[in-house]
Amino acid sequence: MLQIKNLTKIYDGGVQALHNVTFDVPKGQFLAVIGLSGSGKSTLLRCINRLIEPTDGKIFWNGEDITAATPDEMRRIRRKIGMVFQHFNLVHRSPVLTNVLAGRLGYVNPAWSLLNRFPGNDVKKAMKQLERVGIADKANHRADELSGGQQQRVGIARALMQDPEIILADEPVASLDPVLAHSIMKHLEEINKNDGVTVLCSLHFLDLVHRYADRVVALNEGELVFEGLPQDIDDKKFKEIYGRDAERVG
Repeated sequence: MLQIKNLTKIYDGGVQALHNVTFDVPKGQFLAVIGLSGSGKSTLLRCINRLIEPTDGKIFWNGEDITAATPDEMRRIRRKIGMVFQHFNLVHRSPVLTNVLAGRLGYVNPAWSLLNRFPGNDVKKAMKQLERVGIADKANHRADELSGGQQQRVGIARALMQDPEIILADEPVASLDPVLAHSIMKHLEEINKNDGVTVLCSLHFLDLVHRYADRVVALNEGELVFEGLPQDIDDKKFKEIYGRDAERVG
């Protein structure tokens, strides 16, 4: 279980991105994090694996205090936390296979990774993950030769190389058209349902939330304003999350 307790993040200059956010995520759940741009969604996800350091509050995962972990402990913890980024976060000039193998960096000798040398079993594993997301034929292509949807599949394959127990997907379909968005969401859903991996996925569109999420938390200006089932977001709550002038499209 993931437990977020009174999480607060204040950036330099006094900008408060999160304020006293508290909620739990049971193991194996698909949780959607929703809200307007700038509401704190990305900050929340990046605090969980401490890509961003929280200002206050606690994050517990399986009873372990992530916020108190040393750098060595965080290296071990991050092995099991996969990350999928909105803009893919790939090394564009490197082959797809190399980008996927980067998911093993927490497990191999750092010197090997600098020389781009990975054990044969990891290479086989990377090809298996590329097959799983349907782009094994692109293994030797440069990452920047792929479409946006294909690049996001590389990002998912890279996360799977960690044998993750949880995946943090930071607006993974915001750069994609609706058809490709569903394709990527189905991959995350399959990982969640078949592998039992907990997924926290920040999203904009309610149609995707209703289709894929077990549960929803919503942020508005860094504060938690809703926690519950997707179908419980009525018109009043929708306005509270997105503003009085917002119109529902899904």
